[in-house]
Amino acid sequence: MADYEHRHIDLSGLADVRDYKSPGSTPRQRTLQRIREEHGRRVVAELNAAFNVADRGREALDLPDGAFAPDGVYIEVELAPSAGPTTLEKKREGTRQGAVTISENGARRIALFVPDDTRDVFEAVFRDYAFADVEPGAEPPKKTRVEPIEHIRTARLQSFWRDDPAALPEGAQAEIWWALWCFKDRLDRVEDVALRLGLTVGSEETRLQFPEVVVLPVFGRRAAIELLLFSTGGVAEIRRATDTPTVFTDQLTEMVNDFVDDLAERTSWPGSDAPAVCLLDTGVNRGHPLIEPALAPADMHAVASEWGIDDHSDIGHGSGMAGLAMHGDLTARLGDSSWPMLRHRLESVKILPPDGFDPNDPFSYGAITTSAASLPEISAPDRVRVYCMAITNEDRSGAEPTGWSSALDQISSGTDAIDEGPDHIRRLFVQALGNIRDNSRAEEIADGDAFPGEDPAQAWNALTVGGTTIKSEIAERGYRDWSGWARPGERSPYSRTTTLWRSSQSPIKPEIVFEAGNRALSRSGSEAVSGLPSLSLLTTSKSVGANSVTPFWATSAATAQAGRMAARIMAEHPDYWPETVRALMVHSARWTPHMLGEFNGSASKSDRKNLARKYGYGVPDLKRALASASNDLALVAQRYIQPFRIEDGSVRFSDSHVYRLPWPRDVLEGLGDQSVRLKVTLSYFIEPNPSFASAIDPARYQSFGLRFDLKRARETDGNFLRRVNKGDRDEDDPRPVNEDNDGWFFGPKSISAGSIHSDTWEGSAVELVERDLIYVYPISGWWRERRALGRAASKTRYSLVVGIETPELDIDLFTPVSIQAAALVAAGTSIEV
Repeated sequence: MADYEHRHIDLSGLADVRDYKSPGSTPRQRTLQRIREEHGRRVVAELNAAFNVADRGREALDLPDGAFAPDGVYIEVELAPSAGPTTLEKKREGTRQGAVTISENGARRIALFVPDDTRDVFEAVFRDYAFADVEPGAEPPKKTRVEPIEHIRTARLQSFWRDDPAALPEGAQAEIWWALWCFKDRLDRVEDVALRLGLTVGSEETRLQFPEVVVLPVFGRRAAIELLLFSTGGVAEIRRATDTPTVFTDQLTEMVNDFVDDLAERTSWPGSDAPAVCLLDTGVNRGHPLIEPALAPADMHAVASEWGIDDHSDIGHGSGMAGLAMHGDLTARLGDSSWPMLRHRLESVKILPPDGFDPNDPFSYGAITTSAASLPEISAPDRVRVYCMAITNEDRSGAEPTGWSSALDQISSGTDAIDEGPDHIRRLFVQALGNIRDNSRAEEIADGDAFPGEDPAQAWNALTVGGTTIKSEIAERGYRDWSGWARPGERSPYSRTTTLWRSSQSPIKPEIVFEAGNRALSRSGSEAVSGLPSLSLLTTSKSVGANSVTPFWATSAATAQAGRMAARIMAEHPDYWPETVRALMVHSARWTPHMLGEFNGSASKSDRKNLARKYGYGVPDLKRALASASNDLALVAQRYIQPFRIEDGSVRFSDSHVYRLPWPRDVLEGLGDQSVRLKVTLSYFIEPNPSFASAIDPARYQSFGLRFDLKRARETDGNFLRRVNKGDRDEDDPRPVNEDNDGWFFGPKSISAGSIHSDTWEGSAVELVERDLIYVYPISGWWRERRALGRAASKTRYSLVVGIETPELDIDLFTPVSIQAAALVAAGTSIEV
């Protein structure tokens, strides 16, 4: 076993900042075989018909007295399945693009608002295309705008519905809570008409603010919502309000333990300035002897003061989370004679109301979570913390961004704060993936892939946690002929997966897995039982005394342990950013032998990606995250970057960073063909913009993106720089040839979604010598594409971890790499083409 005793090597000073130009061009749309006269006449006829139907519908609207008169209509534009990314809205025409849905054949349908005062300009686009005289061989006018359009029709409520189709009420008088995603400059109009219609509108505290939309919760009849929609022109899309979340536990079996007081006396407790795990849950019982010394009364909060701050859950969910977040699994800790020294503490924010109080409004969990995150920061503004939440929307898939998941991304990026600039607060959020519900009939829960991860686990910036287990031995007398459902090292049978999420748009989730316990399976394989103590973890209970410890399981348990690890890294490395802590947890993760066997048996990189949607990047290793070993070391960079700039009236790419990796040539060449592993993890927090086509086109959701590229073994420095960065090419330079890039476990396409990217390259030591440059460069996002929002020249930051590992324990790579790194910093970072 390697000794992890060296501080990670600082790579930050080795970055060479370069102006960046993307080497690729805008993806070409597949050529559409259109007969202009036929296609143009049909589209013009459909447009006229859509306007006529919309105008008649507008005249029939029964508006309340004093309401705004409609000043435009919605139409639905369907693009051909082969059409590339297309933006229909045009500022000079005043058109506005709303919800984007995808039909079964892959065609995109876009709700488009056309104002009355520029309708003639909009119509002229289609008439010019269809009827203008065109010289032989010349392109018809407005071809690129009109040819991708397959059909135009009048918009319906279904055109705006961005949720499960089965959840849309069918009857006109059916009442539900609706989440209206409103254009910011028309929010007052929507709210005014809603109130005049007698609809219940959510208060300011329940609304979510994003760069281009405000999510407004409204309760009322479907008929009234349709009137509101088509009369105001202010609603971009509609969803059902977020379902009430449920906590991931069932009734837990209590266990008597007499060793709690002894452990409390043996423990060295943290000071008030130590990093904290902030639990957003049901509150915590501070009276527990294993909790009280690490949780001050001033660090206990509730989003509603009348709820109280103690743990109100019948099963003591918040208190169980607290024990695991503080101590880990108590099973071994209570029975040993060690003297634990704790360097992190606890905070608690109650976000679920106790019995006797009205339940939280079902649409409000994004706003509640945002408010909850601010409470400990007001109380202890200088304390470092990790937020930990094991609450999800029951059976609500996280396949695409929602108001709640977007709120988590906003909290993490710090853009909910008042301060501006690249140094505004960032927050690390640890979030549970979700549980497969208990069911005694094993066959009904046997296929874990049939249970997709639950909202808000899809949040890009959150560190999402799934479950594995090594617990397989059953001790309970009544279950002696039963067995553990999962074998050691498999996915915990409580944990969901994300194999059903759209792989090209959604991040790999979970990123990491921790122990979540096991289910018991009957000898026949037909029955399942949850929560057996011998297949669970042990933690603090809500009560004290005889019943002061209790079994705990599922992804709640896994998430609490992840929060604990994050806080321990923060305590050891107070200079590390939240982005870096997240990166190190992912970077340190390794798959269990069972998982690795599945990965190695996969036939393709796409199969490996599907497996990652069950296992993430593996089980994090605290020793590896905290420090380097002689044969297993990490280089860590924390850098600010400006992805875009405004130049000559246009928004262009701005900075990229190139690092000269400090490989000791003589040492690596001496290893020859011996296998080495290089792991790269890039972590940053995006600012979300969950509107319009963001679920379909990630560039519309992310403020910016970053990618990394490693120099190939047979590339010169100059060819590498020219290949990645068009700005390093002369006008007459030929396009650089892509050298062989085999050796990556996943490949760049598989890890492109999200805001953390991690992959492992394996090859010979002598080949690694030549792979000594790594590029970090920007890709597009709404900061660039939506210049009017004023963020185009914003600065941000990222963390990069580069690890090198050899299976030989007696090889010292750390010493020569650290010496070489110091020499490169002293010599300067300029890298010449």
